Amino acid sequence: MKIGVLALQGAFIEHVKMLRRLDVEAVETRLPQHLADLDGLIIPGGESTTIGKLATEYGLIEPLRRFSHCRPTWGTCAGMIFLARDIGIESQPILGSMDITVDRNAFGRQIDSFETELDISGLAGESFHAVFIRAPVVTAVDEGVEVLARLDDGRIVAVRQGRLLATAFHPELTDDLRLHAYFCAIVKETLACG
Repeated sequence: MKIGVLALQGAFIEHVKMLRRLDVEAVETRLPQHLADLDGLIIPGGESTTIGKLATEYGLIEPLRRFSHCRPTWGTCAGMIFLARDIGIESQPILGSMDITVDRNAFGRQIDSFETELDISGLAGESFHAVFIRAPVVTAVDEGVEVLARLDDGRIVAVRQGRLLATAFHPELTDDLRLHAYFCAIVKETLACG
């Protein structure tokens, strides 16, 4: 199994390290040709506007859109925004691959970042320690999108749609490998189906 991590901006190296701890071949992905032999892709947190601009500059928007329509893709924080169908702004490049509506920077500025414990559907064991940094939230999901986690106030912070996964928080900033293992299981399921 070979999983790419979009390495244009943001917390990509942390994802690479997490995957390697799971004995997964992890590669930094920057150009369209890097997508060719990947079994899955992680789009990391960072600054969604910058990721969109750089992806446009490197000719990655359409290749990433095609990739996410047929192979497992996981967006964390800014990656969730990049995967969404609707972010309320038409000028920002996004993939529109996942049938979710996202509110960017839903919690305010950097100073409003926080950490909390989450119960995540599909993860065995205790709650997941989630790190939210200028995080988005999902404000609407279409049919076929499974809500995996909500905050205590009901706001949606983790979703899955088939082989697509999106989390509003940064699992790569913890020592907990369970979400990375969960994504790897999605990749294995997809590979098994041919």
